[in-house]
Amino acid sequence: MTDRTAHLAAWLTETCPHRPFTLAPASSDASFRSYWRATFADGDTAIVMDAPPAHEDCRPFVAIAQLFAEAGLHVPTVRAQQLEQGFLLLDDLGHTPYLTALTLAPECAEGLYRDALAALVTLQAASRPDCLPDYDEALLTRELQLFPDWFASRHREKAFGVKEREVWHAAKTLLLDNILAQPKVFVHRDYHSRNLMVVAPNPGVLDFQDAVYGPITYDLVSLLKDAYMPLPEDEILDRVVRYWQLARQAGLPVPADIDTFYRDFEWMGVQRHLKVLGIFARLYHRDGKDGYLQNMPLVVEHLKRTCKRYTELLPLGRLIQKLTGDDFRYEPST
Repeated sequence: MTDRTAHLAAWLTETCPHRPFTLAPASSDASFRSYWRATFADGDTAIVMDAPPAHEDCRPFVAIAQLFAEAGLHVPTVRAQQLEQGFLLLDDLGHTPYLTALTLAPECAEGLYRDALAALVTLQAASRPDCLPDYDEALLTRELQLFPDWFASRHREKAFGVKEREVWHAAKTLLLDNILAQPKVFVHRDYHSRNLMVVAPNPGVLDFQDAVYGPITYDLVSLLKDAYMPLPEDEILDRVVRYWQLARQAGLPVPADIDTFYRDFEWMGVQRHLKVLGIFARLYHRDGKDGYLQNMPLVVEHLKRTCKRYTELLPLGRLIQKLTGDDFRYEPST
């Protein structure tokens, strides 16, 4: 047991006196946070978040948990907190993320995605400004810069020359103009199969501490163009239409024309996928985490498919092809 884990166990003992427990790893993520499942002698379980204060700040998690719960999302209740040490005691939302359920029981997909879309509309319908940080041009641009810095230069060892920088600048301008013109709502920012849990009421929602106020298509892209769970193109389109219908019924500010909305969805996806490739590369080269490399081919495939569909994005598509070649072709497992 590390010193930090010993401190965590001591805090939990003090927080839950006369309740013997055992601790076991529950999960970890791409940040410095880790999660432990506490099983008490009476059979109750809870999750303990360990967020080292030198690297993480628990306060956004606590605040956004309350905000999203008030919006009607099923998020874990914060039972206890020790912000100075970076410890939180949370409700346990179970053992089954969407990724596991969709992999082992694909016949459940229709119901799971239906619930996830409904929960997303519920969250967005509660949106209001001045509650969350703005997903502004500066943040979107910093995220995009991860692609040339970490994926192109570091991971593929193909730094942009003059021509590549011209293509990159033009594509970045196109994407930002579209994204910044989209209506703004609450954005979870990682609303995908690893952060949605199969639980009643479904879904349970995790990992929301980086939420922002931003483009309405962002979380839909996270869900339907997931870096971890591939979906056939026709299913993506069908679920985008279903979301659009639900959003209109809820009075959300989506375009009246589905073709316009789908274009917004796809162009938002390009920004997200470029960012994700940069993050995955950084996790490997800076942080020594190689587990995300296996997910890169699917993200590259999302990018290639989208860029081929829009004349304006063809130069970016050719740049991505030049960087990746066919060795990044996505091949679904059989």
